[in-house]
Amino acid sequence: MKSLKSPLIIVLTAMILTAGCSKSFENYSQNANQPLPGKVPPGIVLKTILNDLIVFPGGDADKQCQFICSNYTYYGTNEYWTGSATLNYGDLNNVLAMESEARRAAGSDNNPYHALGLFLRAFFFVNMSEKVGDLPMTDALQGLNNPAPKYDTQESIFKQSLIWLDSANTLLAGQIANGFLEFSGDFYYKERLSNPVNANKGRDALIQWQKVVNSYKLRVLIELSKKTSDGALNVAQQFANIYNNPSQYPIFTSNDDDLEYVYNSSFNYYPDNITNLGNNQLRLNLAQTLETTLGQLHDLRCMVLGEPARGLGFSDTSYNSYVGAPSGEDLSTMAAQIQEGKLSLYNRNHFYSGLTGEPTYILSYPEVCFDIAEAINRGWISGSAATWYRTGVTAQFAFYSIVDGNNTVTLQGPAGNEITYTVNFSFDDYFNQDAVKLKGDANDLAKILTQKYLAYARNSGYQAYYQWRRTGVPTFSAGAGTGNGGVIPRRWQYPTNERIVNLTNLNAALQSQYGGNDDINQDVWLVK
Repeated sequence: MKSLKSPLIIVLTAMILTAGCSKSFENYSQNANQPLPGKVPPGIVLKTILNDLIVFPGGDADKQCQFICSNYTYYGTNEYWTGSATLNYGDLNNVLAMESEARRAAGSDNNPYHALGLFLRAFFFVNMSEKVGDLPMTDALQGLNNPAPKYDTQESIFKQSLIWLDSANTLLAGQIANGFLEFSGDFYYKERLSNPVNANKGRDALIQWQKVVNSYKLRVLIELSKKTSDGALNVAQQFANIYNNPSQYPIFTSNDDDLEYVYNSSFNYYPDNITNLGNNQLRLNLAQTLETTLGQLHDLRCMVLGEPARGLGFSDTSYNSYVGAPSGEDLSTMAAQIQEGKLSLYNRNHFYSGLTGEPTYILSYPEVCFDIAEAINRGWISGSAATWYRTGVTAQFAFYSIVDGNNTVTLQGPAGNEITYTVNFSFDDYFNQDAVKLKGDANDLAKILTQKYLAYARNSGYQAYYQWRRTGVPTFSAGAGTGNGGVIPRRWQYPTNERIVNLTNLNAALQSQYGGNDDINQDVWLVK
């Protein structure tokens, strides 16, 4: 028996080893933490993409839109960029992955994820192109199949983005009317923590997104204001089509529609909050282009956003006490003025009393109102620019809880204690000021653009900078403090990795746009 037992053991062992080796190498090389195609719900991917729509306040955009200033080198300077842009091709690859998973589940592209994917394509391509100019679009996002894609012109990118937005609107309209498949991952509307828009199994959230799509298209068309003679774009007519057909192209109609990032005290803190009060309070202050403008307009927002500069000798509720620093000023000069109490710091109660600050706009109802007022002023559509202008301003007042009448203003006292004042603010008095009132003359456009800039304060990414670049309103401060020889750049350079993997096509794009130089002081096609 012993002689038979050993061979049996050997055979069984060989069978086990053979069975164990039947698995392919790929079975062992798979990363258990890496999702596989068909196993990632598109809602999870959507949530990741949506998180990249926001530009958080307190960073470079806040400074380069001239809303805030650093007066202490350790916390950064107020200089503009000298190098390359950060682009969103990673987000766009995620859009393709999301759509692929949704298509796999739904059996077609007639699903909410594809509709939002079209919007997201437009959003990210416009965002990237605004920074640098021409970009790979048609041949992009093919990975190793085409690692060196040709560049599309900025005109082509904007034209295609407008087409994507139209297609997104059409898809969403059909899904809202006829029903749709599973839709999740939307933390801006459907799944937000406060007052989620989740009625009718998500249909109401899609109604909000359709408004986003068309309101965003108004933004894109306004940014094309220098290209109204371009027949391929037909800017004014496209704007009029949306404005004159609200049932086909619904847009924002109140602050409730805003696409905004809302902070909470559990997970996502507003960047300026009670935990960094001790470090930031004296080292960050408001900029002249924002705060001094508000003070000069006798605008109560200056007291909501800033503290009085008591070193100037005025009362706490005098508008003369609200003064920002010129962004072009040397940091040492700015720091000295802070110590002398001659510049407005952030309002402690508004920004530092808790963890949630204020929501950050990605796209807002006030902006839509100012877009329409600007379009009327430019003769694209018929209507009352003054009415839309006033509606936009008062909507922004409401964002800060400013009312027509008595308002409570909380300021930091000289001893660090809080002081509360009652300040009367009359909307009629405000709008009747010469510097604010629209009079039907050549100054109206600048007034509309000034209020639009003020509504962008500490939100909407680089939109305030793009407006300045397009129109020159408001006047930006430039000097030693802003770097680049006292000249504010007009664009970003292309990412350095393009010189490694796509040099031939990059050089062709640079030659056609900027005479062969990746020059931050030259204009992109959009504003020529």
